Amino acid sequence: MTVASSSPPSRLPLSGAGAVAPARKAKTRRPGGDGALAAVFIAPAMLGFLVFLLWPTLRGIYLSFTRYNLLTPAEWVGLDNYVRMVNDPIFWDSLKVTVEYVVINIGIQTVAALAIAVLLQRLTQSAVLRGIVLTPYLMSNVVAGIVWLWILDTQLGIGNEIISAIGFDRIPFLGDETWAIPTIALINVWRHVGYTALLLFAGLQAIPNDMYEAAKVDGASEWRMFWRITMPLLRPVLAVVLIMTVIGSFQVFDTVAVTTAGGPANATNVLQYYIYGSAFGRFQFGYASAMSVALLVVLSAITVLQYRLTRAGQSDLG
Repeated sequence: MTVASSSPPSRLPLSGAGAVAPARKAKTRRPGGDGALAAVFIAPAMLGFLVFLLWPTLRGIYLSFTRYNLLTPAEWVGLDNYVRMVNDPIFWDSLKVTVEYVVINIGIQTVAALAIAVLLQRLTQSAVLRGIVLTPYLMSNVVAGIVWLWILDTQLGIGNEIISAIGFDRIPFLGDETWAIPTIALINVWRHVGYTALLLFAGLQAIPNDMYEAAKVDGASEWRMFWRITMPLLRPVLAVVLIMTVIGSFQVFDTVAVTTAGGPANATNVLQYYIYGSAFGRFQFGYASAMSVALLVVLSAITVLQYRLTRAGQSDLG
């Protein structure tokens, strides 16, 4: 009897070029699983947006077409509040004062913040210096306003004491129609310039250092590198920062409220303070809402114009 020899079963190589990877179990993803998780995280912020931003905005737009004083139901008056606003000389004066403040505040703040950011980036990147620069921003606007009100007091303020000691006349910084708005603008420049500088500093960090090294090899000065490298490549960040600071400047309120209360002679009666006085001082919530809607339209138009003129959505970094 012949017994057939059976050859041992062939084994697959465990490693090497001919190795066959074991089949892996495909991961199954729950349909909509990531979306449900994302919704959980987004829900608190979305709730805050709806309750504290969207609903008050829609409610304010509705009240702008009514006569409302909190004590009686809102009475629909159509466009009467807007007609009154157009014919209100105080409204136009407040808008002019606000624009004056914005021009001074944004002009000085942007130049100073850009200079600080470039110095931090080109000379030193010390975290300690960045903390010192940011320190004024950690103080609330109300506290900063009160401190500067004491410093600049005409009779007892240390600022005027120093001015008097070096032989000059005391200056009523917050009590004179000419000085009041520039003083308030400079107070807010002092408080916000560090934060603005750090935003620009973050934008400068995205510029490759190789460009500066190549320019140095070609003999370019720091001034020439600033205009030919820094400014063109920083433009998108600078544009966004300008949009943010302009919107914030148009909404100035607290510094005025604690220093001058709109005086002297309405010289610092900015638009937000006039809206506040109309609503909570004279209980004309319908008219105050109409002015708020007008401010919203103005800010929206300025934002769109700035965005297009500065090409904030485009970058020169390839």
